Amino acid sequence: MEVKDLKVSLSPGEAADTVERALEQSVSMVRLDEYCVRAADGEVVMRLFEKYYIRAGNRVTLTLLAHNVGGVTHVHLAAGGGGNGAIFRFDWGAGENFAELAENALRQYMLE
Repeated sequence: MEVKDLKVSLSPGEAADTVERALEQSVSMVRLDEYCVRAADGEVVMRLFEKYYIRAGNRVTLTLLAHNVGGVTHVHLAAGGGGNGAIFRFDWGAGENFAELAENALRQYMLE
């Protein structure tokens, strides 16, 4: 499982859209779910993506959770699910790659 936490200069919705546009370059990527909550003090966006990786022989998921409660947009990325078998969860780097695709899409907007 690969996890990344970022701060960006975009709104949560813009961050999610930016990541999704980058991930859409892959033919096997699909958005499985989306959930959004808007309130007076901020916005929370969750998107769940799935992509097939030949090297893992399986589908890998990427969960994006973005919020700007407190003023700054935080983006949490978690990729996993690409391992084969009941005991071993080794995914041949597929989860790391999926998370890096999302991180690279946001790189120009990162703070700190």
